[in-house]
Amino acid sequence: MKGMNLLVRHAGIEDVERIAGYNIKMAWETERRKLPQNQVVRGVRAVIDRPEYGFYLIALSEEQPVGSLMVTMEWSDWRNGIFWWIQSVYVQPEFRGRGVYRSLYDRVKQLAQDKGGVCGFRLYVEKENHVARNVYEKLGMSPTSYSIYEEILPNPSG
Repeated sequence: MKGMNLLVRHAGIEDVERIAGYNIKMAWETERRKLPQNQVVRGVRAVIDRPEYGFYLIALSEEQPVGSLMVTMEWSDWRNGIFWWIQSVYVQPEFRGRGVYRSLYDRVKQLAQDKGGVCGFRLYVEKENHVARNVYEKLGMSPTSYSIYEEILPNPSG
C-alpha cells in the first residue's frame, strides 16, 4: 500500500450512481452479464434507504472512490448469531493489488466486532475467479463444503 492513503466509510445517497456503475462493471467482468442500469440504481438505493437490507462501504484514495462492497445479514440458528455476507465487491482495475479490498474487509471486521453478535463472514465467488479466491484466502477466509443453489423469481419491482 505504499503511497496509498485509504479511507473507508459508509456509503450514502451521493454514492448510489457510482456503486451502481461498479456493480454493472463487476457483473460484466465476472459473468459477462449486462445489467439494466435503472434496476441496479434502484437496488443500490434500496439498501441505502433501508438499512435493514444491509449497507455499503466505499473506499476512497485522495477523496476519490476506488472500490466498494455491500454487506447483508443472515441469521444462523446453529450459531445463535448473524453471518455478514460480503457482496458486490468491486475495486477499480488501476487500484487492484494495492490493498483496497483488504482495507474494506478490515473495516467490515471492525464494524462487526463493534456491533457484536456477528458470528462470521461469508461471500460467494465465481469458481473460475482465481485472483479473487486467492485474495480472500490470504485474508483468512476459506472455501466451504457448501454449494449454492438458487431459483430466480420474476423481478418483484417490475
